[in-house]
Amino acid sequence: MNRTVRILDTIETMYPDAKTELNFNNLYELCIAVILSAQSTDLSVNKVTPDLFSTYPDVHHLAKAKLSDVEYLLKTIGLYRSKAKNIIEFSNQVIHNFNGEIPDNIDDLIQLAGVGRKTANVVVSEHFNIPAIAVDTHVERVSKRLKIVYERYNVLETEKRLMRAIPKDRWRQAHHSFILFGRYTCKAIKPDCQSCPLQDECKYYTKHYK
Repeated sequence: MNRTVRILDTIETMYPDAKTELNFNNLYELCIAVILSAQSTDLSVNKVTPDLFSTYPDVHHLAKAKLSDVEYLLKTIGLYRSKAKNIIEFSNQVIHNFNGEIPDNIDDLIQLAGVGRKTANVVVSEHFNIPAIAVDTHVERVSKRLKIVYERYNVLETEKRLMRAIPKDRWRQAHHSFILFGRYTCKAIKPDCQSCPLQDECKYYTKHYK
């Protein structure tokens, strides 16, 4: 068993039921929620999406939305102006470029407004059950602190390294487990190092507590 898998096993023991904390009911809602979650907490996104989705239940309604109206619904989350613009453009692109059907592959998804590689990976993994590892700020931070990847690695390099180190059938769950570990234990500020079972693996703990 390689070191990364041993670390993953420990994290999965800590968070055995790890799954996305975003609320959604279908592919459209998933895409919009993930786009909105960039640099915002899932909790804050979940507070605005019920009104957003009831007002604009699909890409056809959202594509016709007035920008100021969407901004108003999103005003409590970070970067709400650019996100409002992106999700309207996203909807128009789905309609005009993909006949109203949200694509099922990363290459097409990343052509859409507001969709980067992380968002595309989340969508194909969550909805289409395609193995993928989405590297967000939590996954990247955890991977570097636990010396799974080099500090100099960018997001894509981190993703590729994790894909090599973790069995493919565990990619989807690994993404969720790393996120919750990063969100609630290995936090960016004041991580809960004293209760973490991975102290011996962690360069942050070594630097600050040894």
